[in-house]
Amino acid sequence: MQLSHTRPVAAACFDDPNLVSAAGLVPVMALAQRSGLLTLAEEHLTVSTDKGSNAGRKIGSLVAGMVAGADSIADMAILRHGAMNTVFDRPYAPSTLGSFLRQFRFGHVRQLDAVASRFLRSLAEHTSVLDGIDTGRVMVDIDDSIIEVHGHSKQGSGYGYSGIRGLNSLITTVTTDRAAPVITAQRLRKGACGSARGASRMIADTLTTVDRLRSTTSETRTSSVKPLVRADSAYFGHPTIGAALRGGADVSITTGLNSVIKTAISTIPDEAWTPIRYTNALYDIGTEQWISVAEVAEIPFTAFVSQKKAHHIPGRLVVRRIPDLRPKRNRGQDALFDVWRFHAFFTTTDPAELDTVTADQVHRRHAIIEQVHADLKDSALAHMPSGHFCANAAWLVCAVMAFNLTRAAATLTGDTALAKATTGTIRRTLITVAARIAYSARKLTLHLPERWPWETSWIALFDSMFGRNAYILA
Repeated sequence: MQLSHTRPVAAACFDDPNLVSAAGLVPVMALAQRSGLLTLAEEHLTVSTDKGSNAGRKIGSLVAGMVAGADSIADMAILRHGAMNTVFDRPYAPSTLGSFLRQFRFGHVRQLDAVASRFLRSLAEHTSVLDGIDTGRVMVDIDDSIIEVHGHSKQGSGYGYSGIRGLNSLITTVTTDRAAPVITAQRLRKGACGSARGASRMIADTLTTVDRLRSTTSETRTSSVKPLVRADSAYFGHPTIGAALRGGADVSITTGLNSVIKTAISTIPDEAWTPIRYTNALYDIGTEQWISVAEVAEIPFTAFVSQKKAHHIPGRLVVRRIPDLRPKRNRGQDALFDVWRFHAFFTTTDPAELDTVTADQVHRRHAIIEQVHADLKDSALAHMPSGHFCANAAWLVCAVMAFNLTRAAATLTGDTALAKATTGTIRRTLITVAARIAYSARKLTLHLPERWPWETSWIALFDSMFGRNAYILA
C-alpha cells in the first residue's frame, strides 16, 4: 500500500461527514513509505507462490489496517471503505491478506523480524521516537504475556502459567529518559512454554539493535553508559543474565525468594534499612528523610554460586521490605512483632551511578512493559486471527511495526503528551479522523472536521510529511 503519487493531497475544513474514515493514515503511511517499509519487505521477504507476490504492498496494507484499528483479518476491509481506494493505491482485500499470511513459515517470520528491526532504525532516523538513546541510559525490558484464544484449532495454543488457553508473546522494549518505549524484538511461542525460553537470544538481538540505533560518532555517543536490562524473576538465570553481560549491558532482575535469597536477606543489619518514598509516605523537611513503611537495603551478592565457577556473577542484592499486614496472616489481631514482606532483585550496576534507593526506583519502572502488552492487546493483538501458528507469528510482527509507527508519528506532532500516549489515544486523535474528499484543479482535497480539538497536532504531522504548501485551508 502506498500513497497515490499521481494526485497531490491537500487539506481543507470538513463540511460533509462521509467517504474517508481514517484521514490520519495519509501522513502516517507517508512516514512508513519514507522509512522504507514497503521496500524493506519487498527486499527481505521471499514468500513462495503467487500469494506471496507484492510482499511489500501486502505488509504495508496489514500495518495500515492495524494503525487504523483492525484487530482481525476481516477488519482489513477498513482500507477499502468509501474513498480509501482513492486516497491510497491498491489496498488489498482481507481474503488476499489472509491467504498471504497463511503462506508464512518460520523462516519467513524471521525475515519479517529483520524487516521490523530495520524499519525501527529508519523510523529513528526520521523522527525522535528514540530521542536520547545516544546520550543517556537505555532501559531494555523483557517480558511475556498470554494472548487468549478460544477453541482447539489454533496451532500451538495451550495452558500456560496464567491458566488461560492461549499463545505466548515475548517482547523486548527500549525506553530512554526522553522517549516512550518502543518494541525492538518480538517472538510468538506456544502457550505452554516457559517464560525464559528463548529469552537469551531475544536479549542478544535487542542489544545488537540498540548498538546499531546508537550513533557511531564518538562526539555524540556516550559509550560509558551501559544499557540496563530489566526483567522479573522468571528470567533470573545464567543464560539470560549472561547474554545481557556479553552484550555489554547491566542487569536488574528480580530474584524471587528461594532459600539462598532468604539467607542473604537475613544477614542485612537493622541499621542498613533506609525509608523510601512509597504508598502513603510523608517527607520530613526537618530531617530531610521519608517517613515510610517501606525500606530498602543492599548487600554484595554473587549469583549462581551453586553452579560451575564460570557462571558465578558478582553484583548487588537490593531488597525492599514492607510490613505484612494481610488479615489472613494475623487473623485480625495486632502483631506482637514486625513481619515483613520482601522484594529482592539482583543488579550489576555501579553503586556510584545508581545508589540503593535509585536502583530500587529504576527497577520498579520495569512495569512499563506491562503497559505495552496491554496496549498491544487493546489494538491488533485483541485476537490471534488465524489457525496457523506462523500466520499469527507474522501478525505479531506486523502489530509491533504498527505500534512503533504510531508512536513515531505522534512524535512529529510536537505534542509531548501525544508522544507518550497509548495507541488508542493516538488513533482517536490523529488517525480515525473523518474526512471528505473533493477534486479541484487536478488535486485531491481532503476536507477535515471543523474545530477539531487536535487540529494543530494533525496539521503538524501532515506538514512534516508534505510541507506547508501541500494543503489549503478553506
